[in-house]
Amino acid sequence: MTNTAAHLADLRKSYERAELSEQASHADPLKQFEQWLTEAIAAQVPEPNAMTLATVASNLRPSTRVVLIKGYDERGIVWFTNYESRKGQELAGNPYAALQFHWVELERVVRIEGVVEKISDAESNAYFNSRPLDSRIGAWASPQSQVIAGRSVLVTNAARYGAKFMLQPPRPPHWGGFRLQPDRWEFWQGRKSRLHDRLRYTKESNQRWLRERLAP
Repeated sequence: MTNTAAHLADLRKSYERAELSEQASHADPLKQFEQWLTEAIAAQVPEPNAMTLATVASNLRPSTRVVLIKGYDERGIVWFTNYESRKGQELAGNPYAALQFHWVELERVVRIEGVVEKISDAESNAYFNSRPLDSRIGAWASPQSQVIAGRSVLVTNAARYGAKFMLQPPRPPHWGGFRLQPDRWEFWQGRKSRLHDRLRYTKESNQRWLRERLAP
């Protein structure tokens, strides 16, 4: 056993920065999420917009990756990707997914579950056209999740598409946005003695949110 592995069991941290009570939290989970995201940005935590996306393939094997939130409203959480990537293919076969934000410095986690759909072409076009030129070319150059011979493949593709499209690359048909429509949220706030605060919001049949406390 390596020294690192031997010391893992000894790692400890006491969570004492804040608390999360039913009285102080919002009845609407989207408002609670907006408050925490705003506080994470204000605290200048590293990449507060980074979230882990979990999907499940047709063979029931789960997979995760980190993506960036690019928008949210009452309809759900939006990010962008290659529709032909592993996550895109898994979502095409099973539209249920989960997201997780982990703001370590604030000792907070937000978990979101729901069904995923593609956003409209108009929304995808608007965001794509707002991206830096090299990112727009990159969307054409990378056959995301496919095996390639080496980095030179990407460089060659980028040069080829850069010459082809110049300053006006259109949005690739295989690239666009997804929106997760939440039916369950969970907000986790670290607390002392591992007695953490966990509030779960579940959407009921009347479209109202049921807020419940979970044991840590």
